[in-house]
Amino acid sequence: MTDATVSTYANAGGPETALPLATSSRASKRKARKIAAKGPKRKITWDRVWAQRALLVMAVPLLLYQILFKYVPAYGWVIAFQHYRPGRGNVWNQQWVGLENFRNLFTGVNGKQFRNVVLNTLGQSLLSLIVGTIGAIVLALLLNEVKNFPFKRVLQNITYMPHFLSWVIVASLAAVALSLPTSGGFINQGLMNLHLIDHPILFLTQPHYFWGIVAGTNLWKELGWNTILYLAAITAIDPTLYEAAEVDGAGRYRKMFNITLPGIRPTIVVLLIINSGWILSTNFELPYFLGNGLVAQRAQTIDVFVLHYGYQLGNYSLAVVAGIFKTIVAIILVGSANLAAKRLNQETLV
Repeated sequence: MTDATVSTYANAGGPETALPLATSSRASKRKARKIAAKGPKRKITWDRVWAQRALLVMAVPLLLYQILFKYVPAYGWVIAFQHYRPGRGNVWNQQWVGLENFRNLFTGVNGKQFRNVVLNTLGQSLLSLIVGTIGAIVLALLLNEVKNFPFKRVLQNITYMPHFLSWVIVASLAAVALSLPTSGGFINQGLMNLHLIDHPILFLTQPHYFWGIVAGTNLWKELGWNTILYLAAITAIDPTLYEAAEVDGAGRYRKMFNITLPGIRPTIVVLLIINSGWILSTNFELPYFLGNGLVAQRAQTIDVFVLHYGYQLGNYSLAVVAGIFKTIVAIILVGSANLAAKRLNQETLV
């Protein structure tokens, strides 16, 4: 032990105080790291509000829309705790049944059917999300490599166009494409020409094909539109990174995997977090328009279930319970995805 060490040790108070000081130092460092991670806090002042008044005014219509159409109707959730009948007056003059509707939906007569409906919704949504995300990223990477800008614009416009078609039209086109060759089913005709199948397949009558049909149709309709944010994120990447990589001898694929993909990773994570909240709130149009009695076990989703029981059979209370379930699950999924991204040191919503 040197003289400097002994002097420091003695000034610190000997063995009784050396350990607490070290522990305190470590705690101070942890606290400093947390403060640095959070960044400096900026107080909201009237000067800042006035400086951003134009943005705040533009946000007012959207805020009113959310309040009027998202929060105000939430008072109708009381129907879930009632035996609601429209002829009895408003929602406050109904027969209250407590949690009976929840038991009927999850464990009662409709329990098995609703669990199958939830499975269908999750299967279709997750498959569509995975296929759509991968397809959009791949298309964005390929379009980024196209150096002929007029040709690139033409490709973008071609892939964007299906997004603006109505789901009714898209479902009709899908039904025709999947029909028999004699009815214009080019998919069956193409598979037969490639000798992948020996005879035509009635896709819309085979339950095990339905999830793939929904995912493929969603991919075709939204592929080009979903690439917009990824292309915007790619343009924000520093061009000098590509120049440095090219000097080091990196080819197109190396630059794509080592620069472009890491550069758009925050965008990918944020979009996945946002989309996780819509997993149970999508897939109404295609299952409704393409579904039939032969594929009902694989086609019916929560929204179709709500339409059937709420409007066609008049069981509004059961439909509201299903809607509450969707909302609660969506909140849990978004929160969990955001927490997982935070734990992995990725971009988060909050």
